[in-house]
Amino acid sequence: MPAPKVPAPMPAVIDHSRMLAIIGVCDDTAKLHNWIENAGKKREPIIGNAAFRRLVSISPAEEKGTVEHDFWQSIYALELVLSAENKKTTRLSRTRQKFKRVEVVQTLKDLAMSKKPSAGFAMLLDRDMPELTAEAVVLRHGVVFDEVVQSAARERLSGAGVDVSTLPTVPSL
Repeated sequence: MPAPKVPAPMPAVIDHSRMLAIIGVCDDTAKLHNWIENAGKKREPIIGNAAFRRLVSISPAEEKGTVEHDFWQSIYALELVLSAENKKTTRLSRTRQKFKRVEVVQTLKDLAMSKKPSAGFAMLLDRDMPELTAEAVVLRHGVVFDEVVQSAARERLSGAGVDVSTLPTVPSL
């Protein structure tokens, strides 16, 4: 009689809680970049995503919770993604030039009101970061934008399949 088959051992579930707690309070951008890189090499998306989001949240010099801080989080997130994909530092030079001309609020308004979504909008949605889109920033800081702009932002997000009721009302990064 053949020996009974022994089931293959289940892969160990890795507890990332300690590392996530460290990342959650880290203010060292070099360490965060290193964790992002190492997480990619070791195929640890939970760690990489946490380090990426923490890096994006601490990068802006502007005061947390302000429309300016949220705007720069979006810019830094896109630049980090593009830099990683292009394997060289990539800046959103056209958006940065526009910001210099018209400042944050007008830049966000123009992005939300444009006929077509920006390339950054699609990139952020593709990477499951709808809260970092210009449109989400507009909704999060509705007191700064009139109802027409908010409505356009809401429609763009909804049209892309984003449930706007699930977006953070305050910055979550």
